[in-house]
Amino acid sequence: MSEPTISGQDDALLLSVVRDLVAERYTIDRAAGTRLDSVFDRDLGLDSLAVTELFSRVEEVFAVRLPREALGTVSTPRQLLGAVHRAPARERRGPVPARRAAPAPAERTPDATATLTEALSWHARTHPDRVHLRILTEGHRSEIGYGELYSAAATVSAALLARDLRPGDAVGLMLPTGREYFTTFTGVLLAGGVPVPVYPPARPSQLAEHLRRQVRILDNARIRVLVTDPEAAGLARLTAGQVPTVRHVVTPGELTGYGEAAGAARAAGDLALLQYTSGSTGDPKGVTLTHANLLADIRAMGTAAEVSTSDVFVSWLPLYHDMGLIGVWLSGLYFAVPVAVMSPLEFLARPERWLWAIHTQHGTLSAAPNFAYELCLRRIGDADVDGLDLGSLRMLFNGAEAVNADTVLRFCDRFAAYGLRREAVAPVYGLAEACVGLTFPPVGRGPVIDRVDRERFLRTGRAVPAGDEDPNPLRFVACGRPLPGHRIRVVDSASNVLGDRREGRIEFRGPSATAGYYRNPPASRALSRHGWLDTGDLGYLDGGELYVTGRIKDLVIRAGRNLHPEELERVVGEIPGIRKGCVAVFATTAQSGGTERLVVLAETRETGAAVLDRLRERIAGAAVDLLGTPPDDIVLAPPGTVRKTSSGKIRRSATRERYEQGDMRARPRPVWWQLTRFAVRGAVPNLRRAVHLVRTGAFALWCWTTVVVVGLPTLIAVAVLPRLPARRAAAGRAARALARLTRTPVTAHGTEHL
Repeated sequence: MSEPTISGQDDALLLSVVRDLVAERYTIDRAAGTRLDSVFDRDLGLDSLAVTELFSRVEEVFAVRLPREALGTVSTPRQLLGAVHRAPARERRGPVPARRAAPAPAERTPDATATLTEALSWHARTHPDRVHLRILTEGHRSEIGYGELYSAAATVSAALLARDLRPGDAVGLMLPTGREYFTTFTGVLLAGGVPVPVYPPARPSQLAEHLRRQVRILDNARIRVLVTDPEAAGLARLTAGQVPTVRHVVTPGELTGYGEAAGAARAAGDLALLQYTSGSTGDPKGVTLTHANLLADIRAMGTAAEVSTSDVFVSWLPLYHDMGLIGVWLSGLYFAVPVAVMSPLEFLARPERWLWAIHTQHGTLSAAPNFAYELCLRRIGDADVDGLDLGSLRMLFNGAEAVNADTVLRFCDRFAAYGLRREAVAPVYGLAEACVGLTFPPVGRGPVIDRVDRERFLRTGRAVPAGDEDPNPLRFVACGRPLPGHRIRVVDSASNVLGDRREGRIEFRGPSATAGYYRNPPASRALSRHGWLDTGDLGYLDGGELYVTGRIKDLVIRAGRNLHPEELERVVGEIPGIRKGCVAVFATTAQSGGTERLVVLAETRETGAAVLDRLRERIAGAAVDLLGTPPDDIVLAPPGTVRKTSSGKIRRSATRERYEQGDMRARPRPVWWQLTRFAVRGAVPNLRRAVHLVRTGAFALWCWTTVVVVGLPTLIAVAVLPRLPARRAAAGRAARALARLTRTPVTAHGTEHL
């Protein structure tokens, strides 16, 4: 399809919008260099969140409605202008949309079931017409009932069984939020397989690294079948081609035509899900979760949140992440709670859509990580939520990453005018090793913020309450108490249990705890400590309430003080010229004789020496003001340097490794170059395997040829020759011929005794 004709007037108008955004984030000089063919990520330093903000501004200026798919395909102003010319006119927002009625309560839930497939089957038999999923996409709404979901899952199951899927085989799912994801996931379970959610590339500038990580995931999980969206099929085949165990790469449309069938029944202790961690502190590890683990956590969360069949869960969370997959969908499936889902791209493009979905769907439950609440505060204007009513919410969870006290309080204040009750906001804590949820606050309590004396906490690890007159306390958010049947404790480095308000390592135990990491015995051994599982997080308890303070691997010890990087990263990210959310603070002993050094690595588009010097001075000043000590090294690097997980968390270990390798100023390679290099690297093992197969085949052919050439005449001679001496002579000649052909030395010992 050819690009629409671009008028000079539209050209100038669009460039002015792009330049305004770049100038706000960086400098006017940097914005002045914007051209129609400038690449958003590489040339302008605009990450995915900045591009979604740009789309929103362009829609306002040109009065159009851009399709959400454009977020994944548009990478330059010229392409964006083409999308604008193809987009429909933006409709005036009509009256406030009507709210759906609360769902009718179900009589009971499948309390006696032992597996997820039993729970789905129970619902399909008990109330097949009850709506389970409401799929909300741009301009389209669809619903799926339990009976329909089970039937579609049985269709997928039959197709997988026809491809020789065996009980316990792993099936990778690289699918976007939509009907196909839900039917394929449940179909894998019904066939007796183990679903493995695989996330799409996060940023084009890091495509090669993403593909390498995906290969490690697929290889570790020993994936037999990879199911992917048609648009990502090429990328999926490129990845799967480097994994020897993959036998089929298919799209959901190919998993039909075999009728309906179910595989072997699975038991409560069988593996139900491989949930790969996001890898913020290292390579992703496959958390093994059984049906018993999942149902224990789902039931415990339901009890703590007082979930009923009259609830409605509204979510945009990605389904490859445990919070969206287990905390939202699988929990809703079990409790017969209607789940209204929308694409993460829809939320990123227009965050108000999430809040309006809560309004129209009469949502009582919803959840998001801290950054989503911050995005709503930055991006949503009063006109966007005129008439909004969030009064139906009874629990709004904040978890999956560090919960920021300031964000929580500002969100409560901002949306109180729209019916949001403060007591509905619920900061929580969990991790993949516990399925998802571990601590929840009491229903209806609201957020609790603990103000702690900064200096005493950093020096002693004691969370001494700060006085009212303290101008600069640390603030930690209470994340609740352990779920029913679970226990947590805080210990020191020698595993001694610490008392209240003493910072230490958080450990837990309970029925949802994983048995370990898939095919990773060293990591599994490190996870378990005397019957307790190590969360890798630091925190303290106060009267049974958990306060999380940071990650153990991210802790920096300097001059007798324990420094947590998150707060300094936030402060540095607010400095003009520094990319917000693209700052990593870490410690390293490289090139320092074993002494730990504090490093601040921040992304910037600035290149002028004087400007960079001023930025370093401001960063050093911020560190002194906050921590009482300057960094040992301040590195200002181009966009794309700071490593992140698929959910946007800073990968400090990976960033530190890159710092130690000394390639901070390396610019991201073009996508075509990354793909070509990845394909070439992947072709090497494939070529080795091909050569091995050819050599093996050639050897087999030579062996059979030798047998036929030597053996067949010998058999004929032995059968035809009438006398025994002649037959012996023929056999002897054949043996000598075989020895010569195979270069086998023949020696005889003891012939003198014959």
